[in-house]
Amino acid sequence: MDIKSTIQQLIIIAPPFLFALTCHELAHGYTAWKLGDPTAKDQGRLTMNPLKHLDPFGVLAFFIIKVGWAKPVPVNPKYFRNPQKGMLVTALAGPVANMLLAICSVVLLRLFILLPEPPAFIGDPVFAMLAASVWINVMLAVFNLLPVPPLDGSKILMGVLPAEQAASYARLEPYSIILLLVLFYRPLTAFFC
Repeated sequence: MDIKSTIQQLIIIAPPFLFALTCHELAHGYTAWKLGDPTAKDQGRLTMNPLKHLDPFGVLAFFIIKVGWAKPVPVNPKYFRNPQKGMLVTALAGPVANMLLAICSVVLLRLFILLPEPPAFIGDPVFAMLAASVWINVMLAVFNLLPVPPLDGSKILMGVLPAEQAASYARLEPYSIILLLVLFYRPLTAFFC
């Protein structure tokens, strides 16, 4: 393993990764706030400051295995007029934010490629960060849409299930960590080994 190239790779992917996580969690909190839940706002989580959203273990995992996660924004569905629908919309906001960031990154990449003479500050690192932003945001959106508790996809699924089935499904959350570990571990070993 080449330490220099690993450090260079981390320098390239860290900014878009932190930005993607921050926007994802901010989207959840902002949507919940707009639907009537002040919990995230009261806890100072409606911010673009990535330090407010970082999970220490998620950061450590990012540096060790190049996959990390953020501290979930707290949401209290009791504030919503329709708790089930409110949770569905709030859960969907994070992946939607990531897909919008991926689209913006693609558009910027395309614009820079079309420039006859790119500005001096746009070099290989900026192109690499934008390219990383595309796959990071798509990966976060798709992964979070998996219907595995506590991922966003499970909350979206619970939002469309009848209340009794949604409550039964929610009880699977303590056991889903095993499935998540398998999902994290298998693709990483295949990709990095």
